[in-house]
Amino acid sequence: MLKALKRTGFWVLAIVAALPWLVGCKKQPQAGGPPGGFAIQVVAVEARQQPVTETLSLVGTITASEMVELKPETDGIVQGIHFKEGERVEKGRLLVTLDETKLAATLAEGEANLKLSLANYQRARQLLEDKLISQQEYDQATSTHAVNEASVELRRRQLADARIYAPFTGIVGARQISPGQVVTRNTTLTWLVDLDLVKVEVHAPERFLRQLRIGQPLEFSVAAYPGEKFRGEVYFISPQIFETTRTALIKARIPNADGKLRGGMFASLELTLQVRDAAIVIPEPAIMSNGDHFSVFIVDQDSNAQIRPIEVGIRLAGRAEVLKGLNAGEKVVVEGVQKLRPGGAVKLAPPEAAAPYAGG
Repeated sequence: MLKALKRTGFWVLAIVAALPWLVGCKKQPQAGGPPGGFAIQVVAVEARQQPVTETLSLVGTITASEMVELKPETDGIVQGIHFKEGERVEKGRLLVTLDETKLAATLAEGEANLKLSLANYQRARQLLEDKLISQQEYDQATSTHAVNEASVELRRRQLADARIYAPFTGIVGARQISPGQVVTRNTTLTWLVDLDLVKVEVHAPERFLRQLRIGQPLEFSVAAYPGEKFRGEVYFISPQIFETTRTALIKARIPNADGKLRGGMFASLELTLQVRDAAIVIPEPAIMSNGDHFSVFIVDQDSNAQIRPIEVGIRLAGRAEVLKGLNAGEKVVVEGVQKLRPGGAVKLAPPEAAAPYAGG
């Protein structure tokens, strides 16, 4: 029994002594990879260089290039209406006439008084030369003639105001009057709208003002024509910021020869802020974020994964612009990122696995 215990104790001591050697012979896992140094299969695509357009999405309102509410300049009775609702009229076209009877009679009276005052003035001038009247009498005749002359000019203008003409070429709106109706200076007759060229008015946040300029292109759509895009350019940037909203009024002109766009329409607008012809773009799934810091895994020349901090620009549909940290042609990992460690060996998946990420 004693001999057996001694033999058992001997083997225990031998095994304990051999443990460091056995552990040292076991392969240690490589840093960043699985035990045994096996390469991890990943899907990677090259960072591409392509044009990138930075746009600002806004909402705006379409307004007519010119629009006026037509009102008479004098009181009177509607005698004639010379347009149809919705009709296109040329500049200078007669639209409405008021009763001219009273105005014509008043003008005739004024012209008679003017004729008499002119005769008195000419007679007074001759008498003054002959020193048969005083300077005061001559001045009175001169003044009377001048007053009558001004009165006739005023009545001629009042008579002309009884006729309302189109101030510009456009489309007439709804009729607000009827023949025989008594109107005043505050009565709306109709509206005249020019839609050959329309405007889009939008309020842009002040932080984007440094990127806005006259002549900048924009694109927008309206609910009435889904899927159709309308294009124009900026012609006005307000010099004043609205304090309540911290926005500036921006206006753009849009050709509208077909008359599709109408004043008051709601516009979903894309304003082009900047175009970069040679931007670096990668698939968005490749980006890892930690707060405001972003990074990607790249595959180096030795087929090892390396982490690379990057600065992200604008986001596109499933892709993102990289402002700093990457060069065109470098491979970024888009699938298998969770298994990677810096320096770990990787094996690229077949090209067909990367095909969904390779599009523009």
